[in-house]
Amino acid sequence: MNNSTARRVTANINLTLDGRYNGSGGPGDLSAIIPYATTEVARRHLDRIWQSATTALLGRLNAEGFMGFWPSVAEDENADPRDRGYAKWLVGTEKVVLSTTLTEPPWERTRVVKGPVADVVTGLKNTGEGDILVNNSASVIKALLSVDLLDRLYLMINPEIAGGGQRLFEDGLPASKWTLALQETGELGEMAMVYDRAR
Repeated sequence: MNNSTARRVTANINLTLDGRYNGSGGPGDLSAIIPYATTEVARRHLDRIWQSATTALLGRLNAEGFMGFWPSVAEDENADPRDRGYAKWLVGTEKVVLSTTLTEPPWERTRVVKGPVADVVTGLKNTGEGDILVNNSASVIKALLSVDLLDRLYLMINPEIAGGGQRLFEDGLPASKWTLALQETGELGEMAMVYDRAR
């Protein structure tokens, strides 16, 4: 199958001004992320990421965290409609979880896959239709950036410097050029941006 008919691989992640997806307290330190997660701009961005996606690709930690949160939002009639729309999509869509430790799928409509990220994504790209969305799983996004397999980046940039924590764009990534497809700024100074890989 040639690239013109292969599925697009997209990724969604929230970053601080210094490019971090968590703070100095470790993976659970989202103190510079959470205050901006429910703004109007962030919710419109959340609504945007899944509209053309038919597969959610997750790392194990995110899959387990999402499983504990989103199904209840999907059932909550009082939840913000955009949050609920995303939650219903996530519950109902095909989910692929990359893990070397899980033996059973942690969720309905989920399969656990072992193997290099690049191989798994290449296989997914050539089967089915619709975008493959890497949902906030930094380890998967980093792996795809390292082999130039990401086609679109949905970024939320939050107006804080974390000063510590893990960075998304680490030294050693291959150089690449991106085109800005959309930009929106919120009242708190948070920015939603959509970048497409220029090939």
